[in-house]
Amino acid sequence: MRTLFTAEMSELADDLVTMAKHVSSAIDRASEALLTQNVELAQAVIADDAKLDDLEETVDERCVLLIAQQQPVSLDLRTIIASLRISASLERMGDLAQHVAEAARRAYPDGAIPASHRDTFEAMAEAASQAATEIIGLLETRDLNVAAAIVSDDDKLDELHDAAYSGLLADGYEGTTQETLDVSLLSRYYERFGDHAVGVSRRIVYLVTGDTKGERARI
Repeated sequence: MRTLFTAEMSELADDLVTMAKHVSSAIDRASEALLTQNVELAQAVIADDAKLDDLEETVDERCVLLIAQQQPVSLDLRTIIASLRISASLERMGDLAQHVAEAARRAYPDGAIPASHRDTFEAMAEAASQAATEIIGLLETRDLNVAAAIVSDDDKLDELHDAAYSGLLADGYEGTTQETLDVSLLSRYYERFGDHAVGVSRRIVYLVTGDTKGERARI
């Protein structure tokens, strides 16, 4: 029975990595669609979100069965509960990538971002992509230095989120009403993407260190 349990826990870990890779691909492609007005790519991201939803359901079902059939305790139980929460965060990150793609599709053939904010959103796309890539590494290695890097990426996204809003109030801003709305929403999507990435990192930090606040990620 223990061999079966170990195999199931390994598959659970693999499922989370698969979800993280899907999220990484989704935010990269959504950002590209946003910055290049690629409506076909945007549509592909939107369609693929259903795959991530299916993966989350698989993880949830596996966790429930492990708890019901194996009655895990201590670290094993904490790992399963953390996996449930991580899968939920990853699913929400996928939804946020989908929202970015939907904004790109809605604005087509025009761009959703005014020229005044392009540099800001290029930087946001880069920071979100970096965070998503780091989550994959964190799930594979549980390296606390990677967890710390994710927190740093989120700090940058927070700063860029503030910069995007400040730009809307700057003298000389000439964006349309729709562009203003899109900037507000899109910057919020990227900022929340970073928040969920930090949530994942804190779950891993807790499993490694027992720290419930994730503060030991800053090493």
